[in-house]
Amino acid sequence: MLIRTANENNFEDIIKIYNHAVDEKFATADLEHVTVESKKDWFAEHSSDTYPIFVAEENDEIIGWCALSPHRPGRRALKTVAEISYYIHKDYRKQGVATSLITHTIDAAKILDFKNLISILLDLNKSSIYILEKFGFEKWGHLPNVAKIGETICGQFIYGRKI
Repeated sequence: MLIRTANENNFEDIIKIYNHAVDEKFATADLEHVTVESKKDWFAEHSSDTYPIFVAEENDEIIGWCALSPHRPGRRALKTVAEISYYIHKDYRKQGVATSLITHTIDAAKILDFKNLISILLDLNKSSIYILEKFGFEKWGHLPNVAKIGETICGQFIYGRKI
């Protein structure tokens, strides 16, 4: 497996993996599929020297991705905080892909001089809670019952880690 910086040619694969998470109804608060076009601004704010996106590639297939994103953009007191997000193709879960991507992304975050990483996730996403805790993230906050996905009401956790 190769971990590398994403490029424009990977955007469709990134969106496909994300849309699988939308369908699963526990890994994102988006309720409808997104497109590369609808995420154009999101991709634009992610450059390798500020907020990179990394992909895991195996046999020329993108099998997961991890991104650092700005937290509360424009608020300069928070410029050393980045949000980490990761999504793994459903056929490659529990095979170390997330571990490799997160390790790589945390190393990059240190080089980019971030001091804190946060992850905002649905409180019913048990697998993400497990892996975040494995990497030393702690629950820094809980927004109870703020999301409605179908008939399910759930909250969001804010996990954080100093790096």
